[in-house]
Amino acid sequence: MVRRAYLLFFIIVVISGCIDKPEKVNLSIAVEPDIRVDDTDVRVAIAPVVSLKESYVYYEEMIRYISKKLGGPVRIVQRRSYQEVNDLIKNGEIDFAFISSGPYVDGNAEFGMKLLVAPRIHGKTTYNSYIIVPVNSSYGNLLDLRGKRFAFSDPLSNSGKLYPTYRLFLINETPDSFFGKDESGRAKFFYTYSHDNSIIAVAEGLADGASVDSLAYEYMRNTKPDIISKTRIIEVSPPFGNPPIVVPKDIDPFLEQRLKDILLNMDKDDEGNKILSEIMIDRFVNIDDNAYDSIREMRKIIK
Repeated sequence: MVRRAYLLFFIIVVISGCIDKPEKVNLSIAVEPDIRVDDTDVRVAIAPVVSLKESYVYYEEMIRYISKKLGGPVRIVQRRSYQEVNDLIKNGEIDFAFISSGPYVDGNAEFGMKLLVAPRIHGKTTYNSYIIVPVNSSYGNLLDLRGKRFAFSDPLSNSGKLYPTYRLFLINETPDSFFGKDESGRAKFFYTYSHDNSIIAVAEGLADGASVDSLAYEYMRNTKPDIISKTRIIEVSPPFGNPPIVVPKDIDPFLEQRLKDILLNMDKDDEGNKILSEIMIDRFVNIDDNAYDSIREMRKIIK
């Protein structure tokens, strides 16, 4: 009961610290202050596909490897929402970033964010959105969750917001109309700002359902099976292009090519291949922009 109460408090804190008030989120890992003042280090941003601490652990060895190959320091920059990471790229405050597919589509359209490479995972360069519910619930599909508590990951997320919103659009519903409000007048859907937090919310009974990134879900199936065992997948979306690594429109061409070469060849040496294996990536590959057209089409239809 204490643990459940703590998790509820944690998610409420995340919700209350949305994009307008990110400083209210009090997590255990430091977030970089404003950057690029007389600083020539290469900077990489990590979008919070999973929570900040988990993201740091996930990417730490890879960034250390890239730094070694570049022959200079690479500093990790973290922000608490996809929009904040996109803003860093837009303003030229970082050199490359690990982001999700939805933010790429937005950033590419808004300020020319460019693809660098994408991961191939289990032989595929695509992923899905999973609609998940508590394992012992009776829900069979998204429509069964009308009027229930639902967790989205981030407003810019494809798998964690856009896809389920599109599903509702097809039946002339919106998140507001479909999930409704509680007795105090607050919306029954909320944002957790990472896919692992959404999965935990469902596992601990804090949400009746959630839409999550299949890659994050399958990673947790291997690393945190006790949490995944408390959930069940009830819907799987069509495939979407994998979350890419991106660079600003005006990146130095030499650095862009060096980063691409390092990542595309990472699986070819023992150290790099070991790091990739530990985070369940086969290798990095070139990916065409049209891999994200289905996301663009959903955004266009909804808007």
